[in-house]
Amino acid sequence: MNYLRYRPEIESPAADEAEAIQGIVHSMTHQAEKVADREHHAVRASHAKSSALVVGELTVQPNLPPELAQGLFALPRSYKVAIRFAQGPGERLADRVGTHRGMAIKVFGVDGEKLGSHRDDTQDFVLASGPTFPSGTAQGFLKDEKQLESGVSLPEGVKSFVSSAARNLNRVLHAVGTESPKADFFGHPFSHPLSEPYYSQAPIRFGDYVAKVAAFPAFPGLETLQSETIDVDSDPDAFRHATQAFIAAHETLFELRAQLWTDAEQQPIEDASVEWKESDSPFRTVATIRIPPQNAGSPERRRYFDEVMAFRPAHTLVAHQPLGSVMRARLEVYEALSDFRHLANGVAQEEPRTAEQIPA
Repeated sequence: MNYLRYRPEIESPAADEAEAIQGIVHSMTHQAEKVADREHHAVRASHAKSSALVVGELTVQPNLPPELAQGLFALPRSYKVAIRFAQGPGERLADRVGTHRGMAIKVFGVDGEKLGSHRDDTQDFVLASGPTFPSGTAQGFLKDEKQLESGVSLPEGVKSFVSSAARNLNRVLHAVGTESPKADFFGHPFSHPLSEPYYSQAPIRFGDYVAKVAAFPAFPGLETLQSETIDVDSDPDAFRHATQAFIAAHETLFELRAQLWTDAEQQPIEDASVEWKESDSPFRTVATIRIPPQNAGSPERRRYFDEVMAFRPAHTLVAHQPLGSVMRARLEVYEALSDFRHLANGVAQEEPRTAEQIPA
């Protein structure tokens, strides 16, 4: 298979991209301000409500082929990790508003040249449910955020109705063999948060190559979780309770996989809404993530993850630089919104240097 090499020239920003990114920052900050005024506390502008907060270990696979033994994965060694599972909305809604989910991974003890102003020995992978980002480009991202901004003040019951309608549409489309990333984004099934994969959605540099990365669950009992539907009607925090209960009782395993870039036409760098077909380039395992049984939501740990820590695509090795329009937007948007959240709450942001700094 012909794996295409990374070159700076593979990125081609649109002339109005910088303006669009500033528009996204303004729109999402405005949404965050509205939520903070209502809740008297600032939360993340996306993935505000955590489901599980864990520490574990990432182990790079031995004997990787040269095209996969790149960057963080160049040598077969182990790293401590912190992982935050969360629901999608930028406000802490009842779980019946079932939207997309997130899985943010922070890897500790990572040596090597870092991107931009990042100086700590950490590497973040910010993943979400669904293999594509619905907006595709920064310009589409801005358009979608403007729509979300207009609805942020709507009552929770209205948001629940919209989510239900999107979920029903998603179910019908899936039944006839059609996918709608936006329907899934707003109306994700009430599945167990540990039962599905999480994707970078947009590409990153992969050393000498380019890839999308994803974390796939791979532990005993997965089939049972995949058939389970969470009851959100009787418990507004059902996803949190189900996820933390499973992690408290079981070792949880994910495989981190890379999908290498092989076709510049069929796998565009600048449009994150285009899925890279696995028939053209399959996801291949580069590391395993083991999460031992633990209390995944103590008050001290929740405060540290949700109030103090930040997960950003910009926390990265140069070897895993985010690529494409949506990723370039994320580099600026995450920083601006994190700064707003920490300043509004009067909490100093801290980048932990080791997993041992994280409360039990």
